[in-house]
Amino acid sequence: MTPPDALTLLERFRQGQVPANQVLHAFQAAPVVDLGFAAVDQHRALRKGFPEVIFGAGKTPEQVVAIAAEILAADGRVLTTRVTRDHASALQKRFPEAIHHETARCLTLEKSPLPRRPGVIAVVAAGTTDLPVAEEAVVTAEFMGNTVRRVYDVGVAGLHRLLRRLPDLQSANVVIVVAGMEAALPSVVGGLIGKPLIGVPTSVGYGSHFGGLTALLGMLNSCASGLTVVNIDNGFGAGYAASGINALVAAASADVPAAGGGPAGPVPAATGEVSQAGPP
Repeated sequence: MTPPDALTLLERFRQGQVPANQVLHAFQAAPVVDLGFAAVDQHRALRKGFPEVIFGAGKTPEQVVAIAAEILAADGRVLTTRVTRDHASALQKRFPEAIHHETARCLTLEKSPLPRRPGVIAVVAAGTTDLPVAEEAVVTAEFMGNTVRRVYDVGVAGLHRLLRRLPDLQSANVVIVVAGMEAALPSVVGGLIGKPLIGVPTSVGYGSHFGGLTALLGMLNSCASGLTVVNIDNGFGAGYAASGINALVAAASADVPAAGGGPAGPVPAATGEVSQAGPP
């Protein structure tokens, strides 16, 4: 059940169109579907504003399809991250309308798109090799109802490339910066703008980069105020967090509560946390 479903049901009850026992049954229904290999949370959207998200890595295509079918039936939209071609093939065979975002390694499926809330999220990538992680953030944020502006290949080795895009960063409500190597870019961006800033270290670099640990520590030790850092290669986490921030900004501008209490609902209508079957 989604927040709009709950609000519609309560409004119909208020108008005398449905009996009280039907309303009680809807809210008392078991919130978990047990598939044996996964327990699918059917009330995630009601609590969080967006349904459960599937982390594809480590799951078989058949498992991903089964989980997606349950989420789609309950919530009308599914986001799956870290999918392989085999995952995408199986999902698109079952759901031909599913979209495979190859660079982002994501797959999206929805009965109808969420309306775009006001405001922009900027996703900044230091280099082309950071694009898979950056695109994961883009797909996540867009699928949750946000407008996203890409600012790519603006690493500090050519600082002039970043400066010419400064207006794009200054006009965004929240900025995600994706960088590998020494990960200096978030510190530079943090010194140029006064907006919420989320850093995503990537596992891009040579030997002493230690699979992204150097970038992670560089961001954590940044001298730029207000920089929040997610885990290595966690574009999904950054996109989800940015969506929550943008939802609060949009809600404050419209003087209404943030939809669903979470990052995904459009404003002003009330409309994930990742599946415990395999969180990233």
